[in-house]
Amino acid sequence: MTAVRPLPTEAVPRPGDEEDGDRTGGREGSVLWAVFTVPGSAWMIVFFLVPFYAVAAVAFGRIDPIFGTATPVWNPLQWDFTVASNTLDEVFTGPLRTVYLRTFLYVGLALAICVVIGYPVAYYVSRRAVRTKGLLLVLLILPFWVNYLLRMLAWIGLLQPEGWVNDALVALGIFDVPRSWLSGNPMVVVIGLAYGYLPFFILPLYASLDRLDQRLIEAARDLGARPRQVFRRVTLPLSTPGIVAATVLTALPMFGDYYTNSLMSGSPKTEMIGNQIQFYVQNSKQPQKGAVLVLTLSLLLALLCLWYVMAAARTRKLSRA
Repeated sequence: MTAVRPLPTEAVPRPGDEEDGDRTGGREGSVLWAVFTVPGSAWMIVFFLVPFYAVAAVAFGRIDPIFGTATPVWNPLQWDFTVASNTLDEVFTGPLRTVYLRTFLYVGLALAICVVIGYPVAYYVSRRAVRTKGLLLVLLILPFWVNYLLRMLAWIGLLQPEGWVNDALVALGIFDVPRSWLSGNPMVVVIGLAYGYLPFFILPLYASLDRLDQRLIEAARDLGARPRQVFRRVTLPLSTPGIVAATVLTALPMFGDYYTNSLMSGSPKTEMIGNQIQFYVQNSKQPQKGAVLVLTLSLLLALLCLWYVMAAARTRKLSRA
């Protein structure tokens, strides 16, 4: 009968060794990641918080009586909230209320178009082979290589009275005479927003769909689920965080957009909040009002980001459970 040799003392793990190692490694890792966040934190302080405070100093500051320019007041104890109060009254009960509602309507419609077009594209690319996927990703990134204004100018060339769109519609007999698409048409503005920001929607959604666990989809198929059932009960719920992230990343620049409306419409009937900010800051003697609108829009976007963070945290908690 062969005797069993005892294991060397150093080979036998002692209770608590693993926890101590994890605790030590976790502490060192946390310090390392904290050091990595220093450049990003400094960037945010210098290029976000400082300009944001400068906007607040203009919004609650004074107007030079001679030149009519904004005179920022850097001491918060000396801020004057009269202009801000009057501007907020216009936002909630005055003419600016219509502009805000119109902005939300345009952004909502443009996001709906992005979902209808962007989700199938992102889903298709995420299911392709590696070689084909790389080519398709390059095609999706190509719009970022072309200046946004140039892409909008291309739309102007297509939609003008002598453009290809009118020529095609008249040739097909849909219209008898060319239409004036660039004279205050709301749908043209919405289509321009959707076209301009569609890549911002597709790329983060593609990243979410590409990370889906294929074993869950295969398990649903093995259990007899049809392709539609697999998509409705597995793929779509798992891709909801990606849809939310893509929506937030697309909506944030849409709310402050003003050049799309200026190029595609140029009519006061389709003005968005970005057009009002641009007018008051650059083309009027009320820069304080424009700064207050910037702060108001920033607060709304901050609430939107907060909702996204809470939704992401809730989804992460459910996935861990």
